Amino acid sequence: MPVYVDREAPKLWRKICSETTIEISLLAENWKIILGGIIFQYIHGLAAHAVHYLHQPGPLLQDSGYALIPELGEDKAYISETLFSFLFFSFVLWTFHPFVFQSKSFHTVLLWCRVLACLVVCQMLRIVTFYSTQLPGPNYHCREGSKLARLPRPESVVEVLLINFPRGMIYGCGDLIFSSHMIFTLLFVLTYHKYGTIRFIKQSAWLLAIIESLLIIASRKHYTVDVVVAWYTVNLVVFFINKKLPELPDRSNASASLQFLPVSSRDKDGRNKDELHRSNNGTSGHI
Repeated sequence: MPVYVDREAPKLWRKICSETTIEISLLAENWKIILGGIIFQYIHGLAAHAVHYLHQPGPLLQDSGYALIPELGEDKAYISETLFSFLFFSFVLWTFHPFVFQSKSFHTVLLWCRVLACLVVCQMLRIVTFYSTQLPGPNYHCREGSKLARLPRPESVVEVLLINFPRGMIYGCGDLIFSSHMIFTLLFVLTYHKYGTIRFIKQSAWLLAIIESLLIIASRKHYTVDVVVAWYTVNLVVFFINKKLPELPDRSNASASLQFLPVSSRDKDGRNKDELHRSNNGTSGHI
């Protein structure tokens, strides 16, 4: 349904209405992709929760990253989560910036279709790998002696389907190769690197991705192999998806979207009268 807005309304409000009209029409065309990507997030969470029932705690595996990077300790494990949350929410907010700022090189709906396509492929590969081989979790709550290292046998299917979000995800064990945090981090950084415009932010994003990788290892949330596999897998998946999917339409012309914004009949009449008045004035001047 088209949005009608007064021409005298503030410029920002008219821009938000314009973008909303465009994005709603794109969402109506691509809602199956968006919905499918969102549903698969639950499927991925369900798979990560179910593998916890198979987890067997044991001694930590020999890891070169653990030998090189000092351990932060259980009381400082929040540092990596804080940085990840900053990257996550910063990216989400950036994808909606065309609703507010003049620079708009992409449509939000089309960008999220692309992001979700890459995310689903990466998560499918992740599910296959951590179900292929269950490793003893290096995280503190996954070690021998912790009450959370093993889940009691489920009494019903419903108990498995209710993944106890977010506690069930935060204290999960067994879903190791490869890191889910690095999937989101690298995918968001790669997306901004391709469609972002500020060079300093691009460089900072890559630096933060490297720091996040080191913090995950230092927090003993994953083995080094989990992070290393994520780095090349996500990059290869994004490269493959970019080759297969059509490129996003160029929106470098900032005024192009305003033509999609209908105006009220009162505004049209007023504008027509103004144009007629200017035309008459111009004609009389030549006479």
